[in-house]
Amino acid sequence: MGGFVQNIGLIFAAYVLGSLPFGLWVAKLWANINIREYGSGNIGVSNVLRTIGPVPAIIVLVLDAGKGLIPVLLAKQMLSNETMWFIVGIAAIIGHSLSLFANFKGGRGVATAGGVLLGLSWKIVLTLLIVWLVTLWISRFISLSSILAAVSLPISLVVFGFPPSYWVLGAGLALFVIWRHRPNIERLLAGTEYRIGEKAQKH
Repeated sequence: MGGFVQNIGLIFAAYVLGSLPFGLWVAKLWANINIREYGSGNIGVSNVLRTIGPVPAIIVLVLDAGKGLIPVLLAKQMLSNETMWFIVGIAAIIGHSLSLFANFKGGRGVATAGGVLLGLSWKIVLTLLIVWLVTLWISRFISLSSILAAVSLPISLVVFGFPPSYWVLGAGLALFVIWRHRPNIERLLAGTEYRIGEKAQKH
């Protein structure tokens, strides 16, 4: 019973930590704007980059990634079940995307997922980062880079010999990230998606 309560407690704590809308707060403090009124309306790193600039975007990137990394590191210290480490991390990603403090709206979950995966395996992060960077270099679409990196996640987990539970969780996480990119996919198909370097406009 104690182990179950501890698991639930960590999952809930990860969700709450993941819910902290750093993109929203940094945009307000840095530029006194509501980031949800600009560009894609997203509170994540890419919209902060397009709307305000690289320095606040880097700040948001570090903070959002930390929301994923910290719960996983805590779970690794407190729990012996490796599958639970990943589940705790996914709770943080869900918190970021469906924030308790932003009317259950949030970012796409990419930076926070990066933090989670960094806590689990640097090899996976390096592999996905290469996919992300190569796609960005070719296409200049941050969203497409993130989608293809998400697709690469379950494949990488299989290739690097992680247990089947990780394959399932990785596939689920990839589908969640792709689902969160629905508006981006629509803009990609319509030819109206933002490319890196383009300035976001207010709605």
